Parts: sequence; C-alpha cells; structure tokens
Amino acid sequence: MHRPTIRADQREREGGVPTAAPGPRLSRPFWPHHHVEEDPPTQPIPVVPAAPGAGGGWAPAPPPGVAVPGWSRLPPPSGLAPGSGFGTAAAFGPVTDELTDSTLIRRLRPAPTDPGWRSALFALTGGRINPGQSPQEAARLELIHRIRRPLLAPHRVAVVSVKGGVGKTTVAACLGLGFAEVRGDRVVALDANPDAGTLSERLTGPGGPTVRDLYEDMPRLGSVGELTRYVRSAGRLHVLGSEQEPMMGEAFSAEEYLEVTDLLVRYYNIIITDSGTGMVHSAMEATLATADSLVIVGSPTVDGANRASRTLDFLADSGYQAVAEQAVVALCGDRYSPDVAHDRIRSHFAARCRAVVDIPPDPHLATGGRIDPALWQGSTRDAWYFLAALVADGFGAPRPTTPPPAPP
Repeated sequence: MHRPTIRADQREREGGVPTAAPGPRLSRPFWPHHHVEEDPPTQPIPVVPAAPGAGGGWAPAPPPGVAVPGWSRLPPPSGLAPGSGFGTAAAFGPVTDELTDSTLIRRLRPAPTDPGWRSALFALTGGRINPGQSPQEAARLELIHRIRRPLLAPHRVAVVSVKGGVGKTTVAACLGLGFAEVRGDRVVALDANPDAGTLSERLTGPGGPTVRDLYEDMPRLGSVGELTRYVRSAGRLHVLGSEQEPMMGEAFSAEEYLEVTDLLVRYYNIIITDSGTGMVHSAMEATLATADSLVIVGSPTVDGANRASRTLDFLADSGYQAVAEQAVVALCGDRYSPDVAHDRIRSHFAARCRAVVDIPPDPHLATGGRIDPALWQGSTRDAWYFLAALVADGFGAPRPTTPPPAPP
C-alpha cells in the first residue's frame, strides 16, 4: 500500500495550501502496514529492562505518552516481593556520603527457615516468592543477635536459690547449653553443689572427673589440652561436675572455689556456676563475690515464689542489694497451677529485679533425666534464648556494688 500524496494542481485549486498537513514524525510505525520516514534521533535512546515476553536483554524505552502493555509491571528479582524497594533508594537506605554496608548493599528480605508454609512456598517457587520470616522467627533471630554480643573479658554467671527443688540445676544446664549453642567461644558449667550435685549427670551422664580431681591436679596443669581431661562435653558446652561424696564436698571452701574459677577464666569466656541447694555453704560467699551476673530461680507456685523472694532478701541483708537489683529471675513452670495468681508473682519480682523470664513446662525437662536440646519444645527454646539474651545484655557492664552503710 502506497503513502497518499497531494498533487500540485490540487494545491493550486486550494490556494497553495494542502488540505492535510503532515503530522509529527514518529519514531516507530503507528499502523502496521504504513511506512513512515524516520528522522535520525537527536538524543540518546534510553534503555530499560525488556518487558515480559520480549526475550530478555535490553530494549528501548517507549516514547512519552505511548502505553506498552506490561512495561511498568516488570517482575522483581528473585527473593524480592513487590513493594520491597528494589531499584529505589529505599532498598539501599537513606542517601548519605558514607560508603558503608548499610548504604551500599541492597537490603534483601530474609528468607524463612522455620518449618511451615512460608518455607514451603519459598522452596516451591525457587525463591521467587519470599513471604519473609514469621514474627516468631524474627524475634528468635533478634534474641540470637543479642546472645552473640561481643565479650571482651570472661563473664561469671551464678545461678542461685535459697532452697533446692525449684529447677536451679535445670536452669544452669539449659542456660549453658543455650550460650554454647549460639556463641562461638568457650562456655563451661561448674557444679559447686556440696551435696552431690546432679549438673554433670543431667548433661553428660553419671561418672567422670570432678572439681575435686581438678583442684588436686592444678599445680601440674599448663595448657587447655591438659584441662580438658577434667571436663566432659555436652555438645559445645564443657561441664565440670561436683564431688559425689558429701563429706568431700563440704571441704570445698571459698578459697578453693576461687582458685578453680581463676583457672577457668584463663581458658573460658563464660563460666556458669550452679551454686548448690542453699545460700550458706562455704563456697557461696566466693560465688556471690565474683559473679558478674546473677540468675535467681523460682517457680510460679506459693513455695517456689517464696523461695525466690527470700533469696532476694538474703542478698540484700548480706550486702548484695545492688547485685540483686540487676539479677534476672527465672520462673520454672514445671510446677504450675491455674489457681495461683501468676501475674502477681511476676509483678512482685519485676519490681525488685531487672527482668523476669517464664520457663514454660516441657515434658522432656520434667523427666529429670539427661537433657537433650533437640527435644526441647519451641516455646521452651525461645525462653532459654530470652534468658541468655538478658544475661548477655550485661556483658561489659561494670559489676554493681552496694556502698557500705554510712557510719552512725
């Protein structure tokens, strides 16, 4: 089909003015079968990613005012959801002059890792659809980030209670397992119970060397390799059990405890002490005097709450008021009754301490046998992580001290 023309005689009859003035030249054919002469471009042709179905690569941008189906609906790259800010300043953070990770690296939505529909959808679509992490998973990762807080000096954690039977050994063992699982440095759990403590038995099984064996051989120890002969391993956690003979355990004095822990801080970053069944045995004074963090154990029952409250009273009366105010109270829920006002128990300790953690009942821990972290329920693991994160919040903080009383 030929382009229509206007003859000269037609222009003369109409006064030399053509009836159809030529329109603006187009940079692309407007009708499929019309041929339009094109002027050479005077400006560079911008390029953008090709529209869907264009075979990939790059293509010229459409002229202004010309709508191309699908052009503005480019799919985001794999792993990014619509509205995630890819390709905009929001994806890289605020525009600043600083050349850092936060300003130069695109922020991608973290992929889900917990079992569930989010991980299944992410896997089935090969990562093209990323629903992101659930609020529970995001909260757990935040706790892990807090647990991994840098530690510049050894940190001693004392787990105490005025009486036994409230889950103190369980708290010491699981707190140590949580630290050892998440952090990359060395963590050791020390059983300072003079009455045949069960910390080592709950973590590594019966038998094995004890803190008494280590103390007697200390003059001959010169390396961490020699020290490992006296500790047992529960995963990444090292365990130093207590003497199983009560008479020998009573002989473990405050001076001996200090000598052992002074040796441990040379090779370990975190030392967790299960302080025993009471507050008056010989090593307790040294435990409290050297502890950087204090975890007080109770339970959401009448007797369990009273024991934890009396522990705070004992600390205040013994000159550790400031240390008690920075303590964390762990309420073990293996013994729980709906008839007890749990909120009042929490409020009581929240007013006296830095934080309160509820440890939910767990069938695996309730057996009293050997502890396997793989058998923890999800809510129980989150509670241990929360407790470890609270302790880690105190890494690097100066140890609180109670000023001496003013003279009368």
